[in-house]
Amino acid sequence: MQHNVTYQPLTAADFLGNQVHGDNYLTPENLTEYQRRAQSGDVNLNWLAFVDGQLAGIRLTFAPGTWPVDGDCSPQKWPFKAQQLCYFKCSAVDARYRGLGIGKGLLLRSIDSAKQLGCLGGLAHIWLQSPGNSAYEYFSRCGGVMINEHANRWYDLSISDGYHCPVCDGVCYCSAGEMLLSFDNVPEQSDDD
Repeated sequence: MQHNVTYQPLTAADFLGNQVHGDNYLTPENLTEYQRRAQSGDVNLNWLAFVDGQLAGIRLTFAPGTWPVDGDCSPQKWPFKAQQLCYFKCSAVDARYRGLGIGKGLLLRSIDSAKQLGCLGGLAHIWLQSPGNSAYEYFSRCGGVMINEHANRWYDLSISDGYHCPVCDGVCYCSAGEMLLSFDNVPEQSDDD
């Protein structure tokens, strides 16, 4: 079946991410903040995908200087300065539309936007316990390279902010893979993606 896939910058709150990442991962409050972090002048790094008019995917990406270089970051191992990196916060694709290249299409649009801001790459904390380790597999196929692993990345979020991890069934003990995607290493999108 042929589907019509379209993309647009994110301009309103959406909860598709919670279907993938767990309850309270995205809230009206943090989505407002994430949208602020995605904007730099007229450039918007957050994107939505629609299939036949239905919301099918979301990509949240932060502009350089709007995300913290915290204890779960290893800047000494990065090939670029933090000011040259966007931060890939999260991505989610509705299970009904996986396999249509939506995740990669959203990523490429965020990359194109980030390049307008002078970014040479992007950093992400990839959910290593995602079902089938799909997050790591996806980001690796897109050119991401593992920098470091961080245990219990979302523990505090689950304890203090009400995040409910779908893998741990509540309090989160999942690890994050700190991965860096150099924009020179991103495979081109084919018509099959």
